Amino acid sequence: MSRVNNVEEYISRNPDWHEELSQLRLIFLTMEMEETIKWGMPTYTVNGKNVAGLGAFKSYVGIWFHNGALLQDKNNKLINAQEGKTSGLRQMRFSSAEDIVPLMIIEYINEAVENQRAGKEIKANRDKELIIPQQLVDKLHVDQSFSQNFKKLSKSKQREYAEYISEAKREETKRNRMEKIIPMINAEMGMNDR
Repeated sequence: MSRVNNVEEYISRNPDWHEELSQLRLIFLTMEMEETIKWGMPTYTVNGKNVAGLGAFKSYVGIWFHNGALLQDKNNKLINAQEGKTSGLRQMRFSSAEDIVPLMIIEYINEAVENQRAGKEIKANRDKELIIPQQLVDKLHVDQSFSQNFKKLSKSKQREYAEYISEAKREETKRNRMEKIIPMINAEMGMNDR
């Protein structure tokens, strides 16, 4: 899929969620934040720092709060979509336009903006152990050039690749993922680099 250039385009590419995304966007546009596209999704920032983002998925539309773990969550609406992987990110999900309660959402956004302005943030754990799956170990041993390129990557980028392979459940999927990442690593790119 080609790159998304603006929020209108993102909404148009998600016709099943057009109404919900439009409603949520209108709420964000009333707030004191800048609207941009990051990671191919609408993202809202304060002083260049990520506060929240919108995302359309198969069965829901979500608001991502980048430091959501700091929010009080009085209404018990926030979930950690990737337990054990994300420490600060929290998500609020909506399965229909009727689920969207603007005043409640505004409270969450206001708190997130206040936290950002106060400099509150959750730092990522950069000391997490790097566990390299066997498929990647095998390739590192047989291909010296590949091994050198992998070593040039930051620990966090190495970890992204290792986790990408490890998360696959089937051997075939692991092989397919290995084939996909080889040219990226040889180009000294991270998993999420464009």
